[in-house]
Amino acid sequence: MSSKLTDLSPDASFYYFAYGSCMCPVDLKRSLGESTHAYVVGPATLENYRLGFFRRSHRRNCGVLDVTPDPGNSVFGVLYRLPWRLSPLLDQREEGYHHHEVSVLCNGRPYATTRTYTVIEKLSYEIAPNDWYFDVVLRGALTCGLPETYCWQLFHHMHKLQQQEPRQAA
Repeated sequence: MSSKLTDLSPDASFYYFAYGSCMCPVDLKRSLGESTHAYVVGPATLENYRLGFFRRSHRRNCGVLDVTPDPGNSVFGVLYRLPWRLSPLLDQREEGYHHHEVSVLCNGRPYATTRTYTVIEKLSYEIAPNDWYFDVVLRGALTCGLPETYCWQLFHHMHKLQQQEPRQAA
């Protein structure tokens, strides 16, 4: 059987590493139209990347997260196993980003063929998130069990950006 036929089967799925607002299953449900809690595999780590707010989202009117290669650093996030039928909705949500295949570690196991999204036109500087984006990113990180120290690092990074830049409207 060809892989194209397998990909079209009702049970076909793909792994997705979320590191921003999509870490929050409740927020992801808003875009995908169904509960995503059952699709959470667990907290995951993307090695040799770092997080940054290198894109201004016009839809959200603030800086939004991106990952960029950076040897020796790592990004925590959430690994989902999503049905293929949700792929077009996820692509639509991730406007301004493109698919990028990465390998992540989750529950002590490597997931070599995992989709994540990276910004297409990266800025050379970071833009602060607004309060809504700040809250949903932290809610996702906490809900899905990312390490407490990482959650605090994320909090301090976002707070520092907000203090450096005039506040954005939510």
